[in-house]
Amino acid sequence: MPATLSQMLLGPNTLPQVVTDCQALVEHEISSKSGVSATAIKVAYKAVTAFAPGYYQHAITNMVPEFTYQLEPFWADFLYSGGANFGDYLAKRGDEVSEALLAVTDRLAGSSQKAGIVRAYKTVRGGAGKNIEAALPNLGDVIQRYAY
Repeated sequence: MPATLSQMLLGPNTLPQVVTDCQALVEHEISSKSGVSATAIKVAYKAVTAFAPGYYQHAITNMVPEFTYQLEPFWADFLYSGGANFGDYLAKRGDEVSEALLAVTDRLAGSSQKAGIVRAYKTVRGGAGKNIEAALPNLGDVIQRYAY
């Protein structure tokens, strides 16, 4: 039986590497953005990293297991379908996958005690779905690195 995402990504030796790769993915996606909408994302990212030192790393560390849980059914279907590239699989289901991941960030923002972080999140939430969809091929590649 193939390994679940949780088994592959959340082990004590693997999780720190996955978190590092996810941080690099987020930073790459943010730096690759341009235009007016990118300005809001970059300002929000700067606010989080500058005004709440360590919060970004802590948040990613906490989100990876929850994202993994949300992605688990997609991974199972990907394996069942015999797909070759998980990033392509996720991209073809972009709206559904982005909503699953946004459920995690929405919940975390709703329970956060950091008003500045919540404000920054609300600033970018409207366009978050399309930004997540754009990152799905790269996210799938990160995940698939740990699959085999």
